[in-house]
Amino acid sequence: MGWPLLGLVLIAYAAFVVYLNVKKPEKIWDMAKIRMFRKVLGEKGTVIMFYVFAAIALGFGVWLLTL
Repeated sequence: MGWPLLGLVLIAYAAFVVYLNVKKPEKIWDMAKIRMFRKVLGEKGTVIMFYVFAAIALGFGVWLLTL
């Protein structure tokens, strides 16, 4: 019964991650963990990693909506 709700949350999370990737708000983009990702993966690698996480969350969200 709660799976569709979790699916909607995952879809909203994916949209939020894409928003962060596009807008790159300074407060969030300068957090320690994201700075570490940028140092290790580079700017482009960090953006790609966030898009991959958003795609995975979107995929699971859609899958959970179909249960």
